[in-house]
Amino acid sequence: MLTLLQAQTILHIHVQEPHLLNHALAVSAAMGAMAEYFNENVDYWQAIGYLHDVDYEKYPTEHLQHTEELLTEQGVETADIRAILSHGWGICSDAKPLTNLEKSLYTIDELTGIVAATAKMRPQGLADLGVKSVMKKFKDKSFAARCDREIILAGCALLGLELSLVIELVIGGMKSVMDALGLGPKI
Repeated sequence: MLTLLQAQTILHIHVQEPHLLNHALAVSAAMGAMAEYFNENVDYWQAIGYLHDVDYEKYPTEHLQHTEELLTEQGVETADIRAILSHGWGICSDAKPLTNLEKSLYTIDELTGIVAATAKMRPQGLADLGVKSVMKKFKDKSFAARCDREIILAGCALLGLELSLVIELVIGGMKSVMDALGLGPKI
């Protein structure tokens, strides 16, 4: 089973761009919160989240087409690779999210972008960010326009969870690393 330390080591071999490393940390933290909600292995879920975009820097137009090869070479198990591939379901992967881990990754990958963008607009960043503020920005399709709301809503449906609950969990997870994300209080 993949550990967070292994995922960090592998990702840093393939990714150097700060914004991609920041995104990996945000998704990892959010996945940890999702794991806690589902009473699952937090370290494992964080590892999957951290490693989900391992091929993006080298192959942005062929995202997930090289993931299996890269991760197999690093000794990552087939089930872990499949979980990572599932976050691109219907976009750049045929791996439909089946487990709560896969459904969570599929859902929160895009959602972390909206949460981060909302936090950046606030003096206290994530520290006092509430669900209501994110929901308001979620409805504004011009805000963080590259974050696909349809994927987030489809993911919530797959999970059987309300969007507001998933937002609450993602905020909570990201708060745990808000300073590292540069989303702490600005004062």
